[in-house]
Amino acid sequence: MNILMIGAGNVAWHLATALEQKGNHISVVYSRNLENAQLLAQQLNNALATNHTNFSEVGVDLAIVAVKDDAIAPLVAQMQLPPQTIIAHTSGNTPLQVFEHLNGNNDFGVFYPLQTFSKNSPVDFTAIPFCIEGINANTETILFDLASQLSPNIHSINSFERKVLHVAAVIACNFTNHLFAQSAHILQREDISFDLLKPLIKETIQKALNNDPRETQTGPAVRNDTKVIQDHLQYLKNNPSANALYTSLTDSILQWYT
Repeated sequence: MNILMIGAGNVAWHLATALEQKGNHISVVYSRNLENAQLLAQQLNNALATNHTNFSEVGVDLAIVAVKDDAIAPLVAQMQLPPQTIIAHTSGNTPLQVFEHLNGNNDFGVFYPLQTFSKNSPVDFTAIPFCIEGINANTETILFDLASQLSPNIHSINSFERKVLHVAAVIACNFTNHLFAQSAHILQREDISFDLLKPLIKETIQKALNNDPRETQTGPAVRNDTKVIQDHLQYLKNNPSANALYTSLTDSILQWYT
């Protein structure tokens, strides 16, 4: 397929590269920051970089919108696409209806890879679930076929289900990573290496992947060990952010298990 990549951030960077490796052509890369578009275009095969939103003269089959959620609607409102071009966004939270005003000129859908992306971290697309939604069966089939070039793990997911997945993903991924960062900060303040925690982190994640996480919970909160909890909170009294996190998560665990 000839593809227009709208965005030049983490998701766009990985998707554009992977799709070209499967024989597709990224014709144009758009970013409101032209330099960012140029950086991604340079990694591709003869892609044009632009910061203009009039694509009416661009010959593409599909436009993939890979920008932050609150930028999708205003950006799509500015865009001019050739008729019959399919447009799909990669957001976990934005509903399909963000494209409703295009109905009649362009078919539209969702092409959501359920993974965390960073430009400098390699990604194995074969292990990534793709959540696909289309305004009609033909559009969904086209997006399904494109995703199948990258991964065998493809699902037809509606906008509500995708929102639920995204909520769970933020808790499982983004919040967990923030907890790692908080732990590292606590240790750094005392000149203790974060490496000491890495075997524990690996074992915790492995147990969660191999079992029902509710059945593998350990620690002072699940034991209702109030002496340890109060000692920890006393240590964290001069670290309000970590203290608040510790209190909130302890309360949540206590509500589940006691």
